[in-house]
Amino acid sequence: MATAVAAGTMKVAQVSKAGAGFQIVEREIPEPPVGHVRIKVQACGVCHSDELTVEGAWPGIQYPRIPGHEVAGVIDEVGSAVTTWKKGQRVGVGWHGGQDNTCPECRRGDFANCRNVKIAGISYDGGYQQYMVAPIEALVSIPDSLMDAEAAPLLCAGITTYNALRHSGALPGDLVAVQGIGGLGHLGVQFANKFGYRVAAIGRGPENAALAKKLGASVYIDSKATNAAQELQKLGGARVILATAPNSKSMSELIDGLGPNGKFMVVGASTDPIEVTPVQLIVGGKTIQGWWSGIPTDSEDTLRFCELSGVRPMVETYPLEKAAEAYARMLSGKAEFRVVLTM
Repeated sequence: MATAVAAGTMKVAQVSKAGAGFQIVEREIPEPPVGHVRIKVQACGVCHSDELTVEGAWPGIQYPRIPGHEVAGVIDEVGSAVTTWKKGQRVGVGWHGGQDNTCPECRRGDFANCRNVKIAGISYDGGYQQYMVAPIEALVSIPDSLMDAEAAPLLCAGITTYNALRHSGALPGDLVAVQGIGGLGHLGVQFANKFGYRVAAIGRGPENAALAKKLGASVYIDSKATNAAQELQKLGGARVILATAPNSKSMSELIDGLGPNGKFMVVGASTDPIEVTPVQLIVGGKTIQGWWSGIPTDSEDTLRFCELSGVRPMVETYPLEKAAEAYARMLSGKAEFRVVLTM
């Protein structure tokens, strides 16, 4: 039976094939199937991980595909069997776009590690469009106090840094270092400050010093001018180092900055190896852990904490029609600090 289609069309920024860039095209507005809702998209963050869709780096991705996994909007229509979400409700969709509920991990409640996890903008069309359809298990409730352009990046960059820090084992008063003052790092510094940590921000060059202090760092370390690991040891050694900049060489150079029982939390995605010797980890009982974002309830925790604490992303906004320009700005590394499409 043919799928019903809502009256009217919408604009989307789609990728027709790997490496082809963006096309702004008109599509019919879809009706949400069973267990799904249609979201009128208000804002969608442009994330470095969108490169997986644009360049075809995710195995099995099908085209044409619309990227976007930092979505903020309003429920415009609900599919059948949807009872817990209502039309007009503010919602978002982050990286975790759903799970199969049948794999061993899901049966244990570990939805984050579902073996067939769905990802908005990869498994199905994401938020670079005026309307999108999403399964209810992907939905995040957005507090009224957060603007759409602020909420969108919090559903990826925000949840990633917030979730990593709250699971790091650091306690209030501990020295926590944040490597990188970029899209992830500028949020990581704010969260670390609001968690009550003594925050050391690590950047390359003196230009970020004033911003780092404004965001809540008590110490700024210029890794171009000094040995950052040695500087951390002068402060007693870091209980946690949150590595946000996707530069494996910089990460490797920081491991000696950990204090006893220190943890190196990796959230900056890079394909190059981190170099560490067994002795570096054995002496002092240090650990390295990778961390990805989280599930929708983690996103809701992040948004509520931001609402309470005042943590906000710094954003640059572009209209949907300029998706290619916004994507290029994000890739340039010069954005301050998250790029967001607004509809």
